[in-house]
Amino acid sequence: MTIGFVAAEWAAPRGVRAGVTTRAGGVSTGPRASLNLGAHVGDAPDAVAENRRRVRESLALPSEPLWLEQVHGTDVVVHDGHAVAEPAAASARTAGGESLRPHAPPPRADAAVAFAPDRVLAIMTADCLPVVVAARDGSRIGAAHAGWRGLAAGVIENTLAALGGEGRDYVAWLGPAIGAAAFEVGDEVRAAFVDADAGAAAAFAANARGRWQADLCALARRRLGRLGVSDVAGGDACTYADAERWYSFRRDRDGGRMVTLAWLESR
Repeated sequence: MTIGFVAAEWAAPRGVRAGVTTRAGGVSTGPRASLNLGAHVGDAPDAVAENRRRVRESLALPSEPLWLEQVHGTDVVVHDGHAVAEPAAASARTAGGESLRPHAPPPRADAAVAFAPDRVLAIMTADCLPVVVAARDGSRIGAAHAGWRGLAAGVIENTLAALGGEGRDYVAWLGPAIGAAAFEVGDEVRAAFVDADAGAAAAFAANARGRWQADLCALARRRLGRLGVSDVAGGDACTYADAERWYSFRRDRDGGRMVTLAWLESR
C-alpha cells in the first residue's frame, strides 16, 4: 500500500526534496492508526519499524532518516554522515551514519541540518510546527521541530545559524500544525513571545475564557522574517481539524506522529 505523503510546494531549487507523511498506509492500529512513525508513543515496535520501512521504500529515500529524540529544545544536529560526536556546546551537535545503527540512541535535539546530498532529515510532529529551510542555491537544508517552547527559545534562529549565511539566502516551508482556532494557551505562552518582541502580540487573539488563541505559523513567519527569510510557503493545514489526515496530540492524546522529511538529491 502506498503511504500518504504531501510534498512541499515552495520556491526551493531543483534537487531539494521535502514533505510530510499523513496517517495513511501503515500497519499501526487503534488511536495510532495507521502510519505512526513515533517510537515513543506506546505503539508496537514492530509496527513502527514496518511503517518506517514503508516510508523508506515508498519514497525511495537515499538513506535512513536521521531520527531525533525531540525535547522541545533548541539544539541542532549537523548530519555529517559519520560518527556521533559529543557537543562542545548545547547549540550544535554532529551525527551521522553510526547514529542510525539498531539500538544506538538517537541524537537529542530538535533540529537538524545537512550540507551534502542523500542525508535525510526527519522531524516528528503531532500539532507542533515542522519548519524546513533550504538555501536558494540548493547547497544546504535544515529542518526544525517548532512547538511553542522551542519556537520561543530560538530553534529557528539556531537552525539558520547552523546553516550559515544570510536569511535572504534561504526559502522556507511550514508543514501541518495545530491552527489558531484550536490552540488555546495561557498568559505565560503569550509572554514568552511578546516580552521579547512586542510585535508578536498580533499572533494572539483573546478568547471568551480569558485565555489566548495562538497562531504558531504566524509566530514562525515573524521569526523567519526577522532573520531575513521572506519567501515562506505552507502553514495552511491544521492538524487538530483534520483527523482523517493528521495526528493531533491535543485532539487524541494517545495518537501517533507524522514525520516531515527533507534532503538534497544527488546531482
